[in-house]
Amino acid sequence: MHFGVAFANTGPLAEGPTAAACARAIEAAGFESVWTVEHVLVPAGYESTYPYARSGKMPGGETWAIPDPLVWLAYVAAATETLKLGTGILILPQRNPAVTAKECATLDRLSGGRLLLGVGVGWLEEEFDALGVPFAGRGARTDASIAAMRALWTGEEVDLDDGYQTWKRAISLPTPANGTVPIVIGGHSEAAARRAGRLGDGFFPGKGSNETLAHLIALMRRTAEEHGRDPDAIEVTAGTPALGGGDPRGVVEEMAALGVHRLITPPLAFDADSAPDAYAAFAERVIAPAS
Repeated sequence: MHFGVAFANTGPLAEGPTAAACARAIEAAGFESVWTVEHVLVPAGYESTYPYARSGKMPGGETWAIPDPLVWLAYVAAATETLKLGTGILILPQRNPAVTAKECATLDRLSGGRLLLGVGVGWLEEEFDALGVPFAGRGARTDASIAAMRALWTGEEVDLDDGYQTWKRAISLPTPANGTVPIVIGGHSEAAARRAGRLGDGFFPGKGSNETLAHLIALMRRTAEEHGRDPDAIEVTAGTPALGGGDPRGVVEEMAALGVHRLITPPLAFDADSAPDAYAAFAERVIAPAS
């Protein structure tokens, strides 16, 4: 089982020295990865429902700092050596796929192949409106962007006319360190599970009971088989607050039995002084018994 830290670029972790110190503490404690979140704009008073909290609102509200995830990860990459760099998630249909492919390949090449590109379709309709991007049809746009980026990551000439962009003999360099970047499909819906089965290198359902998680993983696996893909090759990431409870080893074993490969915890510290002890304690309590 791998372990990661989600929401790693939020709030006080938006500050460079704090981000670097906490990332080094996370790496030293034996965590495998950090995962960033993304919002370019958060319109004040938004009415869209945030799907990962009962309140329907994002933690921290509209005034919580959320740095650009790829820039933040590039900064952290320079402060660490082995820590994998995940986006959980990048709102792909809001982005130009050629620009995003270039940014991701650059970060992956500079970090020695450490990028895990988690993508999702987004939920904040007001943000799409503010950016001038249609909210409707964002799923199909996501699928097209994934195909377009993977084509550019080959480093070869790309001819493309997919209804969203038209390229003639387009070349994008550098290529990723290992030839491509793993794409992790985020989302707690059946549509996300099916997309992961069809297209993903990984699946990151964002919420739900163990029963819901089991259903989504099974749907992902069936979809992969229907498309001639190996479901065992699709890595599953999940978050569980129960890791801080009384039987973390039992939780890890239960999640592993469901087919989860990586467990994510929220940040355990938001300052440089407390981070080493906080993450070391988690490693002793959770990571070491699970290894």
